[in-house]
Amino acid sequence: METITQPDFSTRKPDGDDREREVCQRCGFVNYENPKIVVGSVATWEDRILLCRRAINPRDGYWTLPAGYLELNESPEQGAVREAWEEARARLVIDQLLATYAITRISQVQLIYRARLSSPDIAAGPESREVGLFTWDQIPFDDIAFPSVRWALEHFRQTAGESRFAPLTYSDKEDDEGGL
Repeated sequence: METITQPDFSTRKPDGDDREREVCQRCGFVNYENPKIVVGSVATWEDRILLCRRAINPRDGYWTLPAGYLELNESPEQGAVREAWEEARARLVIDQLLATYAITRISQVQLIYRARLSSPDIAAGPESREVGLFTWDQIPFDDIAFPSVRWALEHFRQTAGESRFAPLTYSDKEDDEGGL
């Protein structure tokens, strides 16, 4: 029977690299840690926007868009469709990429799509307490879970009525550098 040894990691700069990383001292394997990719959508039925009240942490009880981590072997569009089904039992038709957000403080890249519901039939999935379709004036802005949800809603409003547009962007690095 072959004995499997556990890696013995140390933090150092691998040859040819410009930053410290965990490297196995036995075999030289570099344990790269990369940002998480989040996919989601601002999905509508007529003039109403789909929101989900979270049933999980972080921000349990607050409202969000249907969104979550991209899974292995799926496209970002497939991930956005899957997340809408998991969180709101909603069937989506993706229109186009609405925005990309770089949230460096938590190592996330978010891809948010503009989408339409194929029917108004929605129901809370396992990660949602409740779901709803809101007109702009009904959106519970005081109870929004994350800044990126606000950004997406504002970007959605900015592009309303446009059939094609360049995806919008935002990075929390802009805050650090005196930008937005």
